[in-house]
Amino acid sequence: MKLRNCVSAFAFMALGLAAGSQAASAWSLEEAAKPYAGTTVDVVFLDRPGYNAAKEMLPEFESKTGIKVNITTLPYENALGEQVRDFVAQGDLDAALIDLVWIGNFAENGWIVPADTFTKDPKLADPDLDMNDFFPLVLNAFGGWNGTIYGLPFDNYSGLLFYNKCMLKDAGFDGPPETWADLKDKYGPALTKDGKFAFALQSKRNETQSADSFARMLWPFGGSFLTKDFKSNLNSPESQAGLNFRQDLMKYMPPGIVSYDHAEAVNALAQGDVAMITEWSAFYSTLTNKDTSKIGDCLAIAPEPKGPAGRKPALGGFSLAVATQADDNEKAAAWLMIQWLTSKANAQTYLEKGGVPARQSVYQNADNAKRFTYIPALVESWQDGVPEFRPRFAEWPTITEIVQEWGSKMMLGEVSVEEGAKTIGAKMEEVLQKAGYYDGKKPLAQ
Repeated sequence: MKLRNCVSAFAFMALGLAAGSQAASAWSLEEAAKPYAGTTVDVVFLDRPGYNAAKEMLPEFESKTGIKVNITTLPYENALGEQVRDFVAQGDLDAALIDLVWIGNFAENGWIVPADTFTKDPKLADPDLDMNDFFPLVLNAFGGWNGTIYGLPFDNYSGLLFYNKCMLKDAGFDGPPETWADLKDKYGPALTKDGKFAFALQSKRNETQSADSFARMLWPFGGSFLTKDFKSNLNSPESQAGLNFRQDLMKYMPPGIVSYDHAEAVNALAQGDVAMITEWSAFYSTLTNKDTSKIGDCLAIAPEPKGPAGRKPALGGFSLAVATQADDNEKAAAWLMIQWLTSKANAQTYLEKGGVPARQSVYQNADNAKRFTYIPALVESWQDGVPEFRPRFAEWPTITEIVQEWGSKMMLGEVSVEEGAKTIGAKMEEVLQKAGYYDGKKPLAQ
C-alpha cells in the first residue's frame, strides 16, 4: 500500500545517540537497501529549485539501492489537498511532503511515522545521520510535533532581503535598509520613479498572502496571529501597526501587487523593475540564473529589515516523513531515501545544484559563503527566526483561507485594516472553538 512545540534537548540527544550508537558497525546504504531492491517509493514534489536539485540527485540513490522513486510534481496550492485525499483513501504515497504549517495535521491524524522508529533500527540508521547537525530551529519547526521528530528538513527556507545594489547606489544608498521604517520612508521615495519601484511584496490570494505578506508584517512590529490562550491578537496595537505599515508601503510597490506570487516578485527584481524584495532563500538560484535574470552582479542579499520588535524574518520550508499507510518494505525504502537526500554527505551536492540544506556543517565552509552570497544572512535568520511565524497547528489550513480572503481585501481597500483584522480574528476563533481549544477538549500548550 502504497502547537506549538519545542523538541527538548533530551529528544535531540535520544535521536542523535540512536543513530550514533551504530557508528562502530560497517553500515552502508547498499547493504541496508538490499532487502528492498525493486521497491517503489511514491512521493510528492513541487516545481521549485530544491526539488529539481533532488531529482538530479536521486538517480544515484536508485542506482546504489535498486529502489525506485516515483515522483508526482504538483503546484504548492494542490500539494496539501492531494496528499490528504491519498492518506484518507489509504492510497499510494509512501513519503509525505510536509510544509511546516501542515505538520500538526499530519501528525495528529496519524499519517506519518516518528523518525525514531528508524533511527533506533541499526539496519536502517546511517551512523553518520547526526541529527544534531541540523539547525535546531529548522528541525523543530519543519519536522517536529509535540516533542517528537517525524520528518527531516528537506526544502528549507528563510526570508531574506534580495536587492539590486546598483539601483540603490544610483539612488544614493551605500547599502540596504536596516529597518522597515527606512525602507518605506527613505528608500521608497528615492527608488520609486520612472516606472520603477522600490519594493515588491508578493501578496497573491493563496498561502503567499497569508505567509509572505500578512505574517511578514506582524512579527517585526511585535504583533502575532494569536495570544497565548489562542485568542486573536490581530487588533492589538502592535499587529495593527504592522498591517497599517503594509498599506502605507504599497505606494512604493508595483500596481497589481496583490496578484503577485513568488514568480512575479522574483521576476520583477530579476528584470530591474523593482529594487528590493523579501523572498525565500530558495529563489537565490533563480536570481543568479543568467539565462532568466538580468540583475547579474548587481544582486546582493541581506537579512530582512528590523521592525520595532527587532529582526523577525519569515520562516518556511518542508520536511519529508515516512507515511504510515506504506507497507513495511515501502516504509524502510522511504526512510533510506529521506535519510540519504538530507544527509551531511549530500548537503554540498544539494547546495551546488540549487537546494538549500539545513545542515549546519555545510555552512561552516568559508568557500560556500563566498560562492553563495545568501549564506551569511540565511544562517543569521535560522539562529534568530520565529518558529511560530505561522501557527503550527492542525487548524492552520482552514485559518489560512480566512487570512487570504480578508488580507487581500485589506490591501485592495475593500475593508479597513481594523475591520479586516476583526473579521479574521472572529473567524479564527470560530474555527478554534469548534476544535475544542476553549473548552478543555484540546490542550492549549502543545
